[in-house]
Amino acid sequence: MAGLPSKVFNAGITGVGAYLPERILTNDELQKMVDTNDEWIRTRSGIKERRITSPEQATSDLAVIAGERALADAGVAPEELGLVIVATSTPDTIFPSTACLVQDRLGAKNAAAFDLAAGCTGFVYALATGSQFVTSGTYKKVLVIGAESLSRITNWEDRKTCVLFGDGAGAVVLSPVPKGYGILSFTLRSDGSKGATLIIPAGGSRLPATRETVEQKLHTIHMDGQEVFKFAVRIMGKAALEVLAAAGLESSDIDYFIPHQANIRIIESAAKRLVLSMEKVLVNLDRYGNTSTASIPLALAEAVHSGRVKQGDHIVVVGFGAGLTWGAAVIKWGSPT
Repeated sequence: MAGLPSKVFNAGITGVGAYLPERILTNDELQKMVDTNDEWIRTRSGIKERRITSPEQATSDLAVIAGERALADAGVAPEELGLVIVATSTPDTIFPSTACLVQDRLGAKNAAAFDLAAGCTGFVYALATGSQFVTSGTYKKVLVIGAESLSRITNWEDRKTCVLFGDGAGAVVLSPVPKGYGILSFTLRSDGSKGATLIIPAGGSRLPATRETVEQKLHTIHMDGQEVFKFAVRIMGKAALEVLAAAGLESSDIDYFIPHQANIRIIESAAKRLVLSMEKVLVNLDRYGNTSTASIPLALAEAVHSGRVKQGDHIVVVGFGAGLTWGAAVIKWGSPT
């Protein structure tokens, strides 16, 4: 558990942006590709459709557009950025980092840049990491992006996984805000003993690419769905309660809850534990599927741009994913002068 340093300011979100590929893949289309159907997918996951990158798009392309939109929303010029963090499980290349590609294309010539890999929890990890650079005074403006092209690492013959994932990107600009606003508390946790539960087995130094690894589809997502489900149900509400306590708040103080968009049953379970009406839970899973690191910033950007989120609202975000990892944060929205 971590609070924030004793400063006269916190790190707050001062701009949001999102981008979704144009291609929509519906459940009806999927049932022509694999042994599944719309009812099976919806009842087990809550997903109706998802977005898929075009053949010429890579993760950096999605991230750049989301980043540009977040900068415009914040009124921040690229040259003002001190740091760009891209949370992703689907980088353009192993190196250079996708963040460096984004930094260059944005024209953020004064910014450091790095990728952060924490599975679907990546955005929460990156949010907490970026906030530390702001509260320490190291950088005044930090761009945090969650971006994924999961369709590129999906086994489209595996009906247990191919129905779940989608592509997209969401971004936020972090800047100093008055104390009492911005990120009030966060927690980041991991359990590496469960790493094999959600994994891409090949492509790294343990199992480099060979003809056999490609033929066996070891470069795609492998998941023990039941174990991940049990893990998520257990930790989602718990993590939210931890960060609320650290911020001196209770469940009744939550104005909006933004969980990682993996499965509607997991989301409903967390809401029940927090004694929250689903009206306070932001859900885009039905339209976009599981977009991993992009799911939370996508939902946040939609809520902000639609006018749902207001000055002073308390927002709790919770993520979980490969590692296994999990994390949560409490944000008090706004930046009063």
